[in-house]
Formats: sequence, C-alpha cells, structure tokens
Amino acid sequence: MISLAGNLPGPLAAARLAALGAHVIKVEPPSGDALEAGVPAYYVELTAGQEILTLDLKDPDEFGRLRELAAEADILLTAMRPKAAAALGLPDLVDEHGLVHVEIVGFAGDRADVPGHDLTYQAAHATLVPGHMPTVPVADVLGGEHAALEALAGLHQRDVRRGAGSTVGGTDSGIVRRVVLDEAAAWAAGPARHGLSSPGGHLGGGTPFYRTYATRDGHVAVACLEPHFAKALAANLGADHDTLERAFAAEPTARWQAFAVEHDLPIEAIVDN
Repeated sequence: MISLAGNLPGPLAAARLAALGAHVIKVEPPSGDALEAGVPAYYVELTAGQEILTLDLKDPDEFGRLRELAAEADILLTAMRPKAAAALGLPDLVDEHGLVHVEIVGFAGDRADVPGHDLTYQAAHATLVPGHMPTVPVADVLGGEHAALEALAGLHQRDVRRGAGSTVGGTDSGIVRRVVLDEAAAWAAGPARHGLSSPGGHLGGGTPFYRTYATRDGHVAVACLEPHFAKALAANLGADHDTLERAFAAEPTARWQAFAVEHDLPIEAIVDN
C-alpha cells in the first residue's frame, strides 16, 4: 500500500495495516511529516518497518514515480481535502490502477473541503471540557482505526467485484472508501451523548464503585462495576463514596495494588505522565 497521509490518523491507519502484514510505502512531501517535526519518537513508532520516500507530487517527474508505485499497489491512503487530491490528479491515478483509495477527510457532504482538526471535531460533539485540552485525540485515533477497517473492506469489495467480472476499460476502476473524522468524533461521543459517561452517569462518577480516588501518595482508578466486584469492595472497604474516599486516602497506592490482587478486583494505579 501507498500512504500519502501525514499528521496522525493516516500514520495510525498505516501502522495498523503494517501490523496486519501490509507492505507500506510512505510518501512524504519535501517538507516532511508534521508528526515527525512535532513528536519524533511517536513518528518513529508509527512508521516502523515502512519504506519512506520523499516526492514532490507537484513535479510531473516525481508524480510519475508515484504512478510507477501505484502500478504495484493495492491501496492508496490519503488524508487531505478532496480538492487537494483532485488538484494532484489522484482520482485518475486510482482509476488507472484499480486502487482501493481510503481517503481521510474532515467533514462529509458540502463541508468536505472545510478545514478542521481533532480539537474542532471534538468541540462540535461535546467531548471537550472547556478550559482543558483532551489527553487523547479520539477523533484522530478512531479515524485511524476506521481507515484501516475501510482499507480491508475495500479490498473485499474489489475481490467481490472481480469475482463478478466487473471491469472498466479492461482493468478495475478504483474503489473509494471515505473516512470522515467529524463522524468518528460523533461516534466516539455516543457514550456521553446517551448519558453513560457524562458527569453523574453510570461511567461518569454516578456510582462510587467506578471512579478515581486519591491515595496517600497518588491516585487509583476503581472499576468495580459488576455486582460481584462491587459486593467484594463494599464488604472490604465500604459502599458509599465518602467511606471509600477516606479508606483509599489512608493508605499508599502500593497497598491498593496489592489489595486488588488479593481480592481479584479491577483497581489500577493512575500513571502520571
């Protein structure tokens, strides 16, 4: 597969497909990938085992090199607005070589060429806490997973079409599978939208058995949702928030890690980066 996708969702998708056995050729512009400039170690992690080429696709000769690569490829992964892809001539390249084109875009429909990033997608779907930055770019991460899934779905679609003998001009026409990051953000927001993880919800602090507690020297996450876990925690420490808060605060984190092992409970120390 060929990946022209920089930043985060594209490299996440390419890394996932590489882990599944794909040979990934990552084509970068002369300016490089912004991910490498911002977080070099993460870039190295997500591009491990991939072939990396630098091509200026606005140069006809270098675009010709991309065309040569496309002749041997199955998947083209991009993360750019449709008008940018069209300006480079990518739709024609996809059809010329019967590629599965997985295009990662920000918005759908009439807004497909509207710029955006994870922060703005999350803002639109109420998963941000005003005044705080998200610790996980959920739209980008989920979008990358969706892109890997769409690549596999596209390959299956192509196999089915080939089995039916459907070709255009003697070769397969391209298959386009679009991943919309705004829709990924909406999908990720489902638990909050339905009250599951919103403040006071079942996973949002509404039960004393599923929340975080301060210890003497740190914090722990307590996830005793199932009745048998909740019953065991209640029998050993207490069944209301105030009682549990006092109990956890009285001992160091290591004590509660040992307690979790002893009683087979889902309690974990909170790692502070």
